[in-house]
Amino acid sequence: MKEEVWTAGGEVVHYSLAYIYHRVCGVDNGRVLGYDNSHDYHHRHFMGAVEPVQFESYEAVAKRFYAEVAKLRKEQI
Repeated sequence: MKEEVWTAGGEVVHYSLAYIYHRVCGVDNGRVLGYDNSHDYHHRHFMGAVEPVQFESYEAVAKRFYAEVAKLRKEQI
């Protein structure tokens, strides 16, 4: 798991959340699941596919990410 968050003036300006497991995902550098706002838009990575996501707040994205990771780990992909 990787969580990187950059702030400026108390606000999150850049973030990257990633669940990496090379045995499960052979693409996207092993990133099974991830959320970030690089490339000037908020998006979700899943098993090599990328899709834009609606952004409400960093806290909401982090909550969604950790819930999805818990579900994936429980299902043992």
